[in-house]
Amino acid sequence: MASPCESSKEASSGLASMAALRRLAVVSSHLRPPVQEPGNSVVPAVASSRSSGGNGCVFCEIIRGESPAFKLYEDDICLCILDSNPLTFGHSLIITKSHFSSLQVTPPSVVAAMCSTVPTLGNAIMKATHCKSFNLVVNNGSAAGQVIFHTHLHIIPRKAGDQLWPSESFRRQSLEQNSETFVLVKSIKEQLSSADESTPANNSED
Repeated sequence: MASPCESSKEASSGLASMAALRRLAVVSSHLRPPVQEPGNSVVPAVASSRSSGGNGCVFCEIIRGESPAFKLYEDDICLCILDSNPLTFGHSLIITKSHFSSLQVTPPSVVAAMCSTVPTLGNAIMKATHCKSFNLVVNNGSAAGQVIFHTHLHIIPRKAGDQLWPSESFRRQSLEQNSETFVLVKSIKEQLSSADESTPANNSED
């Protein structure tokens, strides 16, 4: 008969295994390869010399052509595909061809190139889905809901009254002009100033 200590260890191990399986399920379902139906073609993404790979990243596999995806757009910097588990019909992802784990480590030039495609892609997706609006979303970090740690943007077509997110019905409170707010503003400005001073351009000698 197992001792209480051994039983506790077994229970902890079991809970850890279940948690790992749940996270794997979330990761797998987020970009599960779509089932090909008659009349539809799954277009593999073209491999690129800019791609980074070999790290088990599902987006990198798509970019290398190792995993299927419905490809909508591609250039030298980014690729746009349909999300295989969409929140709404036409939900699409703009992903970087090079592997960056989060937005803050992605070079500004790459972020700019990604964002420059949004008006064209957004308009095309809205027209194709007969929507007049869309959300542009970045889940940056696990607490913000990021599941695939490879920089990407979500374009989510919206229709009036679709009630996609309950939080949209929440009443927002006015920003209070108190000490906490002023401290926040000061802190953010100090962080920006520190970041500017650390850039190579500002550290170079005349």
